[in-house]
Amino acid sequence: MATSTGDGLADATGVAEHGASAPGMPQLNFDHWGNQIFWLIIALAAIYFILSRVALPRIGAVLAERAGTITNDIAAAEDLKQKAKDAEAAYDKALADARVEANKIVAETRAEIQADLDAATAKADAEIAAKAAEGEKAIAAIKADAITNIETVAKDTAAAIVAGLGFSADDAAVSKAVTSRMKG
Repeated sequence: MATSTGDGLADATGVAEHGASAPGMPQLNFDHWGNQIFWLIIALAAIYFILSRVALPRIGAVLAERAGTITNDIAAAEDLKQKAKDAEAAYDKALADARVEANKIVAETRAEIQADLDAATAKADAEIAAKAAEGEKAIAAIKADAITNIETVAKDTAAAIVAGLGFSADDAAVSKAVTSRMKG
């Protein structure tokens, strides 16, 4: 391996010249562009074939399924919305009917209470009238007794006065005089 200084220099210069003459990136070398364009077209065709036959149908199926689900959900929501409106209308009708029924019951109860009150008032009036009649009878009896007692007292007093004056009077004359005086 004995090399001379000149030979080593020539080898180094040849390597440097060879490196300087070759382009830096093979993609930019115009000599290989035909090959690169061919493989690019094949790679793009393969990607297109894979996407169009496998991935895009799956994506389309998922999108169609989602669109169907969304459409079904919207239809179900509209159906539920209509059912809710129907339920609300039924609730409002039931509430109105309940109010009418409650007012009817209140009116019936008031009528019953008024009838009971009228019956109790009539009974009380009858009792009061009966007691008033009894009271008037009792007053009439007391008045009759009082008049009889007054007449008796008046006769006794008149007989005592006549006797006190020194006269004698018979009971029939005193009784006649007191009775005529009491009448008028």
